[in-house]
Amino acid sequence: MMQDIFGQDTSLTEQSALRDWNAVQMGVLAHAAATPTHLMALLSAEPGFALGQACKGMFYLLLGRSELISIAQEALTAAKAGYDSALPRERLYIEALEIWLSGRPSGAIAKMEHILRSHSEDALAMKLSHSIRFILGDAAGMRRSIERVMPSYAPEHAGRGYLLGCHAFALEETGSYEKAGIAGRQALWMAPDDAWGLHAVAHVHDMTGNASAGLEWLQGRKAAWAHCNNFRYHVWWHKALMHLDLGQIDQVFDLYDHEIRKDKTDDYRDISNATSLLMRLQLDGINVGNRWEELSELSANRTEDGCLIFADLHYLLALAGHDQQSATNRLVKRIHADAQNRPDDMGQRMADPGCAMASGLEAFGDGDYIGAFNHLSHAHGSLQLAGGSHAQRDVFERITIDAGLRAGRLDAVETLLDDRRAKRGGAEDNYALARRNLITAGRGTDSAHSVPAE
Repeated sequence: MMQDIFGQDTSLTEQSALRDWNAVQMGVLAHAAATPTHLMALLSAEPGFALGQACKGMFYLLLGRSELISIAQEALTAAKAGYDSALPRERLYIEALEIWLSGRPSGAIAKMEHILRSHSEDALAMKLSHSIRFILGDAAGMRRSIERVMPSYAPEHAGRGYLLGCHAFALEETGSYEKAGIAGRQALWMAPDDAWGLHAVAHVHDMTGNASAGLEWLQGRKAAWAHCNNFRYHVWWHKALMHLDLGQIDQVFDLYDHEIRKDKTDDYRDISNATSLLMRLQLDGINVGNRWEELSELSANRTEDGCLIFADLHYLLALAGHDQQSATNRLVKRIHADAQNRPDDMGQRMADPGCAMASGLEAFGDGDYIGAFNHLSHAHGSLQLAGGSHAQRDVFERITIDAGLRAGRLDAVETLLDDRRAKRGGAEDNYALARRNLITAGRGTDSAHSVPAE
């Protein structure tokens, strides 16, 4: 019996397959672009490796695309064919894939935690638990999970640096910004290709309103994310946000055109980077040209997807941004239907915060700012359940705030800004300061001051 890079027994029999399996695991931790190549080689050499098949299925589910569910189902069939020859730890991965395919990613998390109770050194289970919790908006759970297994990751553990990167992100998402910054820097020192840890520190700078320091942090560290899959676009997105906060619009557009949308994919994560950045620009009254067009065309083809409410809401940004009323209405109706007809984990999120958010974004696109604010502010308290990070969800907070300003709801908007500041440890970025100035001006003229509508 051979052991993997983390010292765990595996049911693999070929040394070359073990090398590829180790590369797959390390690649997942590093968000490496080469990971699928190693997975293909592994399953070509040992197609009966049930753990590898189960992970293939979960990797496809993490992509959040309805057309990939059938591939995950095929992977489950292959994994179950090897169930009897799999080790007890490996079987739990198969069970996790099966329960996830039934509509319960929360059940897959429970299986990962079951693994970690007896195999806390299993860095792949740690990362999968972290990743699934991320798409479900469970920041507190991410932090608890990481902190439970930390004692098992000695400095010589191959996954130690990546564990620290995950810890840094969980700390940041739960408001421990100083600790997050320290952990993220330690992560990158131990694992120089840990893009997740590097980006956790970028999040800290975003949440503490220090764009200049964020740009300094990213300066000279491109090697930490150049090797990545499409996650590299997300790191460029963070850099663009920093330039935007500093009013450096030419740099924002340069990053958008040459890095963030360098490849015109319809991966929901890439769409979310692009749509949220364009919307931020548009809310600031900046003309984004024809950049909405390709995003809205891609998003119009995803209206029936329904894998993740986070993805759906960003498709809506693109559709509303380019005034595609028919596709917008189709997507909003589908979200409301899923909320009523799907009893699974994502159906619950379609119901809350999905329905109110979707109706609010549709109203905002139609110029109905009173209706938009009523819907969006209703979803404000549960927005985290949409998944993603504080920085990613902030575009929806900005739309809510701007809808309130345009509707003349100055007191309510001030409360939202105060809540936003509290979540950021008392810090405010230039977006918030500009909106507070609008509130002051509105009250000073004794009228409902509004931000310019596009």
